Amino acid sequence: MRMNKRLFAVTLSLVALTGLALAGPALAKTYTIKMAYVVPETQSTHIAAAEAFKPYVEEASEGRIKVELYPNGQLGGDRQAIEAVQLGTVHMTIPAAAVLSGFEPKFQVFDLPFVFKSKEAAYKALDGELGDRLSSLLIPLGMRNLAFAENGFRHVSNNKGPITKPEDLAGFKIRTMENPVHMATFKALGANPTPISFGELYTALQQKVVDAQENPIPLVYTSKFYEVQKYYSLTGHVYAATVVLVNDAFFASLPEDLQDILVEGAVRYRTYQRELSQKQDEEMIAKLREAGMEVNELTEEQKRAFIEKTLPVYDQFADEIGADLIELAKKAND
Repeated sequence: MRMNKRLFAVTLSLVALTGLALAGPALAKTYTIKMAYVVPETQSTHIAAAEAFKPYVEEASEGRIKVELYPNGQLGGDRQAIEAVQLGTVHMTIPAAAVLSGFEPKFQVFDLPFVFKSKEAAYKALDGELGDRLSSLLIPLGMRNLAFAENGFRHVSNNKGPITKPEDLAGFKIRTMENPVHMATFKALGANPTPISFGELYTALQQKVVDAQENPIPLVYTSKFYEVQKYYSLTGHVYAATVVLVNDAFFASLPEDLQDILVEGAVRYRTYQRELSQKQDEEMIAKLREAGMEVNELTEEQKRAFIEKTLPVYDQFADEIGADLIELAKKAND
């Protein structure tokens, strides 16, 4: 009789443990992250999100986080996506850092003309003190930056001829982002900057609303601007960073282990995306030439003329950005 009682107790324990094991995963709260961005599926931002960020986060979280990707501006342009992240209607976005200047003016430091001499200098600034200080300014705005990635150096395309000196831009109606530093830079070069959202740019070029545009190599190729622009001059006037943004309240609501997974996922994304971006720069400049675009590089002497012409832009925005942040950016070139 005693054995039967023992057997009954053991059986009950096994049943209870089995029930807990089965209920465990069901009791764990799951989260769905909507991540939106403007670039197409062929550009490095989307490829890295699909191949590095999404699989790592989903696997490391053992299915507690599901990541949904919305490329091609499906949920709006960069500005709309940032606003949606602030509101929490979209959880994450990867916008151009330049667009953040409309939310926090100090982000304009990245947009100063020719401030970074190389990608390595940009990485040093973005991943160091300058990046940390700027990221901290986003928290009061309801957003958190998990990593800086890139679109690359921006160059000018047009239909009139190669750009080799500032005078070649005189009178050009050029599409820029809605960014005061970008606009001031092209005004200093004698052009007429015209802000147009990225999603409307191809049509604007096709219909000749603007003569020219400026974007990094992969965006020019993946957006097929070579179909509506003949000349592409590698001016490298601005290094374009991107930002991996998450709604801060949503991030804070996650258990600590999932927060760590999201941060690690963003770091893995950044590393992979930068490598892809570099590779796409090399591959896609060749493809632009194959597609019939006339590509010209600037000599150091030619570039110096552009640098000197745009120096007044630094003075114009020094108070708004802060001399300390400008010096931090310049120091990254050492």
